[in-house]
Amino acid sequence: MLVIRENVLVSPFMNILIEEAETFQYLAPNNQWTRNVSEGRTFGATRTAFEIAKHEPIGRFNIVYYIPQTGQFINLDHGRGKGMSNVGT
Repeated sequence: MLVIRENVLVSPFMNILIEEAETFQYLAPNNQWTRNVSEGRTFGATRTAFEIAKHEPIGRFNIVYYIPQTGQFINLDHGRGKGMSNVGT
């Protein structure tokens, strides 16, 4: 079931996560990293997740949409955090 709020499309199953691109770990609510996608911190919008990820001490990151019913991931955006970038990548 989809709900429209203030011109934003929202799904009750929306799981927008920050994924560390090198380790495939997800930012958790306690600001730690987890390999368990169900423990990842979810965001209501890709822009919010992107802005937070840019300030994390990580290198490359992905903003992903996770569909728990099917186990699928959709890569929505990517960028680089404020962490040290790897030489040669």
